[in-house]
Amino acid sequence: MRIVTALLAMMFFLSACETIKGAGRDITNAGEAIDEGLED
Repeated sequence: MRIVTALLAMMFFLSACETIKGAGRDITNAGEAIDEGLED
């Protein structure tokens, strides 16, 4: 039972990390688009 719980916890942690990375990339892309729009 402990092994299953540990595996589920690791899966949740890893999926949360990927979500945060994706959000960071989206924010970066949005910032770059705004910068380019302001330069034009």
